[in-house]
Amino acid sequence: MSDSESKKSKGESKTYEERVKAVNVISQPLANKKSTKKAHKLVKKAASQKQIRRGVKEVIKGIRKGEVGLAILAGDIYPLDVVSHIPILLEEKDIPYLFVPSKQDLGAAASTKRPTSVVLVKTPTKDFDGKDIYDALTKEAKEYDPTGMGR
Repeated sequence: MSDSESKKSKGESKTYEERVKAVNVISQPLANKKSTKKAHKLVKKAASQKQIRRGVKEVIKGIRKGEVGLAILAGDIYPLDVVSHIPILLEEKDIPYLFVPSKQDLGAAASTKRPTSVVLVKTPTKDFDGKDIYDALTKEAKEYDPTGMGR
């Protein structure tokens, strides 16, 4: 392994296209490059205003308590079993969700040093300044039909 390969394996400065190659099979709908940037921006704003749940345990606890919003999952989670049950739970509760390619970037956007596998951005209140981004991403997430049959 060369120096450049070892730097890339640490998750430093990879492009969107490089990150998409590491995404697992169930990562649908996967946000495109533009939507991924929007998602990170939204998570950053939500984290600064404490309108967020991060991590598998915390997100599931929030959903079970009846919290709603937009779920953003990382697509590069291995083993898959860690997050494979979450999309089903979200669909049952009618919560829209999107996948982004990188847990590293999702964790950074959520204001934490650790990689984060899932984030729930709570439904914004009136004074939340990222509401337009939230609405655009929610609309995009709702357009995805997991059954492939149309609703």
